[in-house]
Amino acid sequence: MKILPFDGSAFLAFPDSAKKILDELNFRNIPFEEYEVFGDLLLFPKKMDLPRVPYWCKCQFRNPEILEFSSISEGANSLKQMMRNWGDYQSGNFRRSALIAEKLPYVNRKPRQFPFEIPKSEMGIWTLLSPEKILFSRETSAPLPAGHLEFIENHVDPPSRAYLKLQEALTLFQYHFNDFPCRDSLCFDGGACPGGWSYVLLNLGCKVTACDRSPLDARLMKNPNLNFVTHDAFTLPIDEISRYRWIFSDVICYPNRLYQWVRSILEKNPAVNMICTVKMQGETDFAAADEFSKIPNSKVLHLNYNKHELTFMHKG
Repeated sequence: MKILPFDGSAFLAFPDSAKKILDELNFRNIPFEEYEVFGDLLLFPKKMDLPRVPYWCKCQFRNPEILEFSSISEGANSLKQMMRNWGDYQSGNFRRSALIAEKLPYVNRKPRQFPFEIPKSEMGIWTLLSPEKILFSRETSAPLPAGHLEFIENHVDPPSRAYLKLQEALTLFQYHFNDFPCRDSLCFDGGACPGGWSYVLLNLGCKVTACDRSPLDARLMKNPNLNFVTHDAFTLPIDEISRYRWIFSDVICYPNRLYQWVRSILEKNPAVNMICTVKMQGETDFAAADEFSKIPNSKVLHLNYNKHELTFMHKG
């Protein structure tokens, strides 16, 4: 068994999003010539000086190292001696990877029941580059195994699958900011139709004002904790919106329009909590994403349930 330093950078992209990481490196004028691709994993031979984890990176290997080993037991035991919790990503050598994983302490990767609180324990990541070589990192950018979070789906009650996106966003908001909507929390849901996000908030016991040009699912409209407003959320008076404790938006619009709306609300009341989807129109607008990330007490993340979009979070 031998442990060797890996002097490069390793980024696990969200599925089929490796090109978006390369696009961001080009946007930031980060030079790179050679790199290797292992499925969704990008390996660069040199360390990269980045201002943040790339937006479409599911899990960054913070301090990658190489483990050379001669047997499955030796590889698994070496990982166990370093730390308990390991997530993994594999793009090949699947049988050998599975045998190593079986010898490691159990880490739950099954779909979770919402609400779910992410454990604070450290989580490493490893992958087989070849039958006798593991790339691993004891420190990562993700608190979950390989950055993966999945929820048990309800195929009957929610009016759309968008509810899963808010469940993930709220789970990560709690992890990063230690805050979560409670019973009777006052919430504003902009662009709410057909009601996937309002569905989540109402099930938490929140009092929700939902705003859209079209009504929500009929079952939600009957909920006594829902107040529906027929209007464009972006043209409502800011004074009416900024009084809420939690403000949500899944509105389809250009990022700059959402940014102006967010800034106007925070200028009126910086104490609000916000979760908004930043939907990309065509090519990824990294400059716009950066403007959101510069807002104090904020994060911009790509979620497992996001599509060609990012999620903005602000803690008031």
